[in-house]
Amino acid sequence: MRLKADLTLFAVAFIWGTAFITQGIAAQYHLAYLFNGVSFLLASLILIPFIPREKKIVWKQWKWMLIAGVILFCASALQQVGIFYTKVANAGFLTSLYTVFTPFLLWLGFRERPHWVDVLAVTIASVGAYLLSTAGSFQIQPGDGLELAGAVFWGLHFVVLGKFASEFEPISFAAGQFLISGALNLLLGLGLEPLGQLTLLPVIGAILYRAALSIGIGYTLQVWGQRHTPPTDAALILGLEAVFAVTAAWLILKQTLLPIQILGCVIILFAVMFSQMKDWNPWKVEKPA
Repeated sequence: MRLKADLTLFAVAFIWGTAFITQGIAAQYHLAYLFNGVSFLLASLILIPFIPREKKIVWKQWKWMLIAGVILFCASALQQVGIFYTKVANAGFLTSLYTVFTPFLLWLGFRERPHWVDVLAVTIASVGAYLLSTAGSFQIQPGDGLELAGAVFWGLHFVVLGKFASEFEPISFAAGQFLISGALNLLLGLGLEPLGQLTLLPVIGAILYRAALSIGIGYTLQVWGQRHTPPTDAALILGLEAVFAVTAAWLILKQTLLPIQILGCVIILFAVMFSQMKDWNPWKVEKPA
C-alpha cells in the first residue's frame, strides 16, 4: 500500500507540473478567476457520480470541505493571477516552496516545533527564490510575489488535508472542496473578466485538461495518497511538480531561463529535498518484529 501511494503521488506531481501549461494558456487570454471557477466546478461534477452512496456526509466533513475549499480558492487565485506576470517555470518552482513552509504552518497551528533542518531549508530556499525571481537584479517581479503568497496557502491546504481529510471518504471530500473553490472563483470572475473568453478553443482545451486531470484526478489522488504516505515522503514527492513544470514549459511553451535563474531553481529544489531529510537516519537499524 505504501509503494502504491508513493507511485500515486508521483503521478500527481507529473499531472500538476504539466498542468501549469494550461494555466499559462489561460493567462495569455488574461483569464484567472473564470478559468479556475469553471475548472473546479467541472471537476466537482465529474466526481459526483463516483461518490459512494452508502457514505453519509456528516457536518464535520462539510466544515472541513468548506475550510479546504476557501484555502484552495485563495491558493489557486494567487497562483493563476501570478502567472500573468511571470513565467510558468517560475510559478512551478516558487509554488514548490509550500513543502518548506508546511513545517512552520504546523508550528503556528498545532504547536509542532520545526526542526533545525526546516529553518535552514527556508534560508536556502529564500536564496534560490531571490535568484529565480530577480535574475540577480534587485527588483522582484510582482508575479513572483503572488506565487510566493500562493505557496503559503498551498502549504496550508496540504496541512488541512494531512490533518483532517484523512478522516473522510476521499472522493466526496475532493468534490466538496472543488465546489467551494469553484463557486468563489466564478463569482469573482463574473465581475472582473470577460465571459466570452471561455469560448475560445485553446481555453476550452486548457479547462478540460485541468478539470479532468489536474483537479479531478490529481487532487482526489492527493487526498487518497496522503492517507497512506508519511507527510515527509508526500511533500518530497509532490514537490517534484516543479521539475515537471519547468520541463513542460521548455518543451511546449519554449520558455527559457537565464543561467542564474536555473541556479535558483536548483537551489530551491535542493532546499525542498533537504527539508525532508530530517527523519532520515542511515544508521538506524529496524528491530525484527
